Amino acid sequence: MTEPRLVVVSGPSGVGKTTVCKALVQEPGFVRVMTCTTRAQRRNERPEVDYHFLTEEEFQRRIAAGEFLEWANVHGSCYGTPLDETQAILARGEHAVLNIDVQGAASVRDGDLPCLLVFLLPPSMEELERRLRGRKTDVWAEIDRRLETARQELARKDEYDFHVVNRDVQEAVAEILAALA
Repeated sequence: MTEPRLVVVSGPSGVGKTTVCKALVQEPGFVRVMTCTTRAQRRNERPEVDYHFLTEEEFQRRIAAGEFLEWANVHGSCYGTPLDETQAILARGEHAVLNIDVQGAASVRDGDLPCLLVFLLPPSMEELERRLRGRKTDVWAEIDRRLETARQELARKDEYDFHVVNRDVQEAVAEILAALA
């Protein structure tokens, strides 16, 4: 296996980041770093399985203590990557998979840890909108806001080491694996 790296997967809401990351960690030598968040738990999520759900106060305490590799406020909720968990994965010789937004990716890029920044692209904006509306997790106004944010995030794709168009999850994972080889 190559040198262990942070594999940062970013892209607009609805592009399939979570699905690609779940498939990637099925590969030998890849481990997901569980994100901390202050947002409300969704009905299909489990604490300490999907996220570390924190209060705003606990999140702020961890920021002050320097316990995050990166953190950002996204859509009104805080998200952060625990530094100790990330370092432990790399120390074991495994790749640490991070599903984070463009703000977080910029922080990781500017840090000291070896990384591969992957920007996941939708096949088209029409497909992205179809996926967002098909999830049925947000009201229409929220979907419109996410689409506007997507346009802004897509404009930053060239800040990444590698682009993958997510037409098919297994193809996307294969492209990421090839980029690490």
